[in-house]
Amino acid sequence: MTSGNIVVIGPTAAGKTTYLAALSYFKEHKQGKKLFTVNPQNPATRILAEKAENILKQAADLDRTVIGQEIESVDDLPFYSFGITAKPYWYSSTETFQLTARDYPGEVFEAIASPSARKPIHEDFINECFTDVIGCLIMLTGWEPGTDNFYNRIMKQFLKLMDERGRSQNLKLAIVMSKCERGEIWPGRLDPEIDLFAVHLRETTKTLRAKVIPQNLRFFALSTFGVLGRDNPRPNREDRMKGEEPASVIRQPNSWQPYNLIEPLYWLSKKPNQRAKNESV
Repeated sequence: MTSGNIVVIGPTAAGKTTYLAALSYFKEHKQGKKLFTVNPQNPATRILAEKAENILKQAADLDRTVIGQEIESVDDLPFYSFGITAKPYWYSSTETFQLTARDYPGEVFEAIASPSARKPIHEDFINECFTDVIGCLIMLTGWEPGTDNFYNRIMKQFLKLMDERGRSQNLKLAIVMSKCERGEIWPGRLDPEIDLFAVHLRETTKTLRAKVIPQNLRFFALSTFGVLGRDNPRPNREDRMKGEEPASVIRQPNSWQPYNLIEPLYWLSKKPNQRAKNESV
C-alpha cells in the first residue's frame, strides 16, 4: 500500500471543500478500466461524509474554509484521510493507497500572488504546503477573459516558492479545472490539457509546462455535481447567493453523479516510475 499527504489548494469558491465531501460520501467510483472504493479513515472525514448527506443532498451548500474564528493557524485545519482501493475489472488483484488531504482557505492561494501583502498566517500556510507532502491538487475554476493573467501570476510565485524550498524536482502538481459541468467547458473534459487549459488558460499552461518537469505535472477536469444525465448534459447545479457571496447547490440530488473525482488523486499517489503500469485508469 502506498500513502502520502497532499494539499488541496485553489482560489475562493473553487469547490475544494465540496469536492472532499463528495469524495468521502461516494463509496464507489468507476474510472476507466478500474473500480475504486473509498473509505473515510478518521472522524473528520466521516463528519464530512455526513455533511454531504445532510447538507449537499438537501440542496444546500457547505460553509467555506476561511481564516478566522475556527481557523487561526495551520494546525486548526482538519486532516481528511481516505483509504482507496483500485480493482481492475478483468482480474482480481487490487491496489490500495491512503491519502491524507488538507483543504486550504482560498485566501492563502490568492495571497501567493502578492508577497508584500502576505500576513504571517499566510506564510505559515504556504510553508506547510511544501512540507511532508507528495503533491498538490490545485483547483482552478475560472476560464473567463482576465482569469488567465491572475492565475499565471499566482503560479509563477508558487513555482518560485517551490524552488526555494527544494521541491521543484519531487513535488507533483495535479492542475484541475473544477466545476467542469458548465456547458461552455463540459465538451473539453476528455482532454483537458489541450481543450481547456491550453485554450482558456494559455499563459498559465505555458508557465507550468516550462517550469515543472513533465513527470510531475498533469492536467485534469472534474465536476463534483456532474450533469443531469447521459442524455441530458445540463449542469446538475444551481447558482444562488449566500448573503453577498455566490454559492452553488445540487440542482437534482437524486441525479447526483460526480465526474472524475478519483483520477487526480490516483495519479498523485503514484511514483513517476509507476506511470507505465498505472496510467490507463
